[in-house]
Amino acid sequence: MAEALKEIFNAAAVGWLADRLSAASPDFPAAKFKKAILADLPSLELKARIERIALEMQRQLPPDFKKAVKIVTTALGAPPPVGDGTDFGDFRLLACHRFVSLAGLDHADLALGYFARTTRHFSAEFDIRPFIQRDQERVLSVMRQWAEDEDWRVRRLASEGARPRLPWGLRLTGLVKDPKPLFPILEALRDDPIEAVRRSVANNLNDIAKDHPDLLVRYVGPWMKNPGIKSRGPLVRHALRHLVKQGHEGALGLMGVDHGADLRVGALTLDAKRVAIGGSVGLAATLSNAGSTPAYAIVDYAVHHLGAPGEARPKVFKWTTLTLAPGETVTLEKRHSLKPVTTRRYYPGGHFIGLLVNGRERKKQEFLLLDAPESTKKPVQGTFSGRYRR
Repeated sequence: MAEALKEIFNAAAVGWLADRLSAASPDFPAAKFKKAILADLPSLELKARIERIALEMQRQLPPDFKKAVKIVTTALGAPPPVGDGTDFGDFRLLACHRFVSLAGLDHADLALGYFARTTRHFSAEFDIRPFIQRDQERVLSVMRQWAEDEDWRVRRLASEGARPRLPWGLRLTGLVKDPKPLFPILEALRDDPIEAVRRSVANNLNDIAKDHPDLLVRYVGPWMKNPGIKSRGPLVRHALRHLVKQGHEGALGLMGVDHGADLRVGALTLDAKRVAIGGSVGLAATLSNAGSTPAYAIVDYAVHHLGAPGEARPKVFKWTTLTLAPGETVTLEKRHSLKPVTTRRYYPGGHFIGLLVNGRERKKQEFLLLDAPESTKKPVQGTFSGRYRR
């Protein structure tokens, strides 16, 4: 079993960082640094461990931020090779980035220069955000320049760091309210040769869609009018995923859905009416095109999970997309896992599954979720490797 994510920031990681800082600055009190952190570390969770390390760096490095950031940059050394866009670096360095966002907020030029250099070691998307929040126009102007950088890791930071609703990250309230200042950056990166950069653009657009659905649809609609750029279609589809799940007509139209198509859904069936937490349930449904022209269908399903207070909360999952010829009928099958994960806790009781076709719930079936047997219960923890990929 992989170790818990927080264990990336363990005693070995603290020692590793202390050694690097000592090599960069012989006056750095490595022993004092390690002793102070290790006294607290076992009782702390992931974000608290990162914060604890960053705060101790702030205490032990010179109070002059220019000197301190030079030591940290030197400690990181030469960046790893550019690579193919699948490796975002060493997760342990997040503590260094956090130090810069704590100690360098009044020194934006130095901090932004640090991020531009060191995002090559590990993505700095989380810790650039306080600087955007403080002076959005100035920082976005710098990030627009980063969108032209020869290194894809810097280009990606221009988009990922400015996502209005980045998971785990500080919400950028100014960009949630008005995302249009992001558009020059996103347009510069939408056809980037690196998939990870294009995917970041799509995720940024998906964030915008949650607050400005109609604006987002109007904005990306013209992007689909250049069939010569094959990457545009996948990018826009990924950007529209939230709106498609919500049944937004404009988004579905961009996806190729004809709202007048005569699609008919047969019975939705489950292979069990009682399922234990940790098990799975099989879904099956039939879908027919009763029209006279081919019909494109986006098929999803929503599991209405029972929450702690007893209310049902839907979570939409992708099933398939397909085009049905006139008169064609298909049978769809899917297996859904009910194994606990870090982002979802299951509660015993009545649940139901709804079948969505082109954003509309067409059929639903109930099932009873049973408590897991005691012998199979295990604590659920997040897991991660030392290198960061996604």
